[in-house]
Amino acid sequence: MKLNSQIEQKIIQHTGSEIIIIKPVAGGCISDAFKLEMKSGESYFLKLNYIVADDMFIKEAHGLNELRKPAVIRIPTVILFENSFILMEYIETGAKTKNFFKDFGRKFAELHKFKGRSFGFYEDNFIGSNTQRNIPGNDEKDDWINFFYTKRLLAQYTLAEKNDYATPELTDGILALEKIIYKILAGNEEHPSLLHGDLWSGNYMADEKGAPVLIDPAVYYGHREADLAMTKLFGGFKPEFYSAYNECYPLSEGYEYREDIYKLYHVLNHLNLFGKGYYNQAMSIIKSYIK
Repeated sequence: MKLNSQIEQKIIQHTGSEIIIIKPVAGGCISDAFKLEMKSGESYFLKLNYIVADDMFIKEAHGLNELRKPAVIRIPTVILFENSFILMEYIETGAKTKNFFKDFGRKFAELHKFKGRSFGFYEDNFIGSNTQRNIPGNDEKDDWINFFYTKRLLAQYTLAEKNDYATPELTDGILALEKIIYKILAGNEEHPSLLHGDLWSGNYMADEKGAPVLIDPAVYYGHREADLAMTKLFGGFKPEFYSAYNECYPLSEGYEYREDIYKLYHVLNHLNLFGKGYYNQAMSIIKSYIK
């Protein structure tokens, strides 16, 4: 396999070593991924895509670097990134330890203890291949509920309108949620936590020692319940993950009731990414709150 000569030269120049072997590896549904074995003996993970948004890998690199700040859970080190590629340390996939999910839950709680000054992030980034709106308005910096409704639910609804998925039923549902969103989410106010933003079973792994690693983030600062709700949307997390999390950083009463409103953001995003197969699930969540 041959890389684009310009990209290859940039990698060689930055790492100071020649590329000996290029092996295709699993890397997600959006980009091509490769393991690069270098003459120096080092190995790197390369994600490559010439047709994604110009800044997708730049935003991914910024998100990974943000997640490294608390130093509580392993995050791949970013080596080099440009518009069409991102180069990271190569982390060998290992077998999960016996206490993997307990360790994961505790470390994820520690990640959420790392706080920001306002909700959102200094730049917009991506949730899948859709833009995730992170830059808060003046009235949203200190107001999680307004931020979540505007930058998450309403932003996805606006995209659904553009994609011709916004039926009158969905429109009425989103407007009805606007009237009661403060009632749904009130009473559990917290300072903004550092969030992975898109944590499902495909976005974590076990390293060579069996310890948890976070990958492919959609980083912002928000309410930590939003991160946990996403983990329950598609499964892949054992009960020990949640019990360990709650022991380390207990959740406020009523979080079970609020879970689905946070799931709705991701269901609407999947509607916009993959089509009408997610419409009924979105409406089911909406109706459960406005009944």
